[in-house]
Amino acid sequence: MVNILAIETSCDDTSTSVVVDGKVVSLFISSQKEHNEWGGVVPELASRTHLKVIGFALKKVLQDSSIKLSDLNAIAVTTEPGLVGSLLVGVNSAKGLSVALNIPLISVNHIEAHLLSVLIDNKVEFPFVGLVASGGHTLLYDVKGIGEYVLLGATRDDAAGEAFDKGAKMLGLGYPGGPMIDELSKKGDPLKYNFPRPLTNKPGLDFSFSGIKTALRYFLRDNFDNQLLTDQNLYDVCASYQEAIVETLIKKTLKSCKILGNKRIVVVGGCSANSRLKNLMSINCKKKNIEFFTTKPIYSTDNAAMIGIVAYEKYKSKVFSDLTITAKSNMIRAKIISNKKAT
Repeated sequence: MVNILAIETSCDDTSTSVVVDGKVVSLFISSQKEHNEWGGVVPELASRTHLKVIGFALKKVLQDSSIKLSDLNAIAVTTEPGLVGSLLVGVNSAKGLSVALNIPLISVNHIEAHLLSVLIDNKVEFPFVGLVASGGHTLLYDVKGIGEYVLLGATRDDAAGEAFDKGAKMLGLGYPGGPMIDELSKKGDPLKYNFPRPLTNKPGLDFSFSGIKTALRYFLRDNFDNQLLTDQNLYDVCASYQEAIVETLIKKTLKSCKILGNKRIVVVGGCSANSRLKNLMSINCKKKNIEFFTTKPIYSTDNAAMIGIVAYEKYKSKVFSDLTITAKSNMIRAKIISNKKAT
């Protein structure tokens, strides 16, 4: 039996999990509310809050799993990409536990973890096209197998989740804005207003979302004199704005399937919880005879369970790290993540 304690602190969620033989037996997530008043994540505040919570998070997840420290076989931790200060809290905690318990340390890439998070609840055959859409990332991968991921496209500017959050801020909805726009959109008409779908008619598989945000700003200025919207106008603007973001994600993802001849799509990351994205992606995939998979909402956000799932695969292949690992804020754009050699 392989017991792995996993830690995820890449942004503003402090998460720990115990994974036993590749199965999630306990998961703890503490989402930081401290950033709400600022309308976005404040890096320094995020790292300080991780420091306050990490001790409790580790104790809690071990208690919930009935696994003792002495029962652990490895410690896994996110090392990239993310906010350096936040990552370091998790990395240094993991290093300390690894040394104290004299057990292997496993470095995990946050994006790889998102891509494989779909395996927690689904049996998905390889290869598949993986869309990672969140507040910090919008990436398309050709997922050939565990440890074999080829980047197909990425956002040139803002991430999809960032477009949701900043759009919500313009509409006076607060932070995080994605869930609020999703909820209000259910009462609105997604075809009422026409916002741009950037790069959807251009070659390549890259994304761009800054233009959608700019279009919303000018639309509010020209049509509502920058006044806060109420009632049906707000619902219609939310629905139309959301439709532009969702359609952009779907068109590029389907295009990648056509290019590769792939018949499976996986959508992960925070935006995968968006009800319109899931519904429209499902409809489009059925029309094209493509299998569509996503995760439960709890596994769509940043969580340590997905870190543990990747770590288990690395443990089986004896891909361990040493104490020289450190936090890295960004990935190389064309990087192919691989489990075939130590990180």
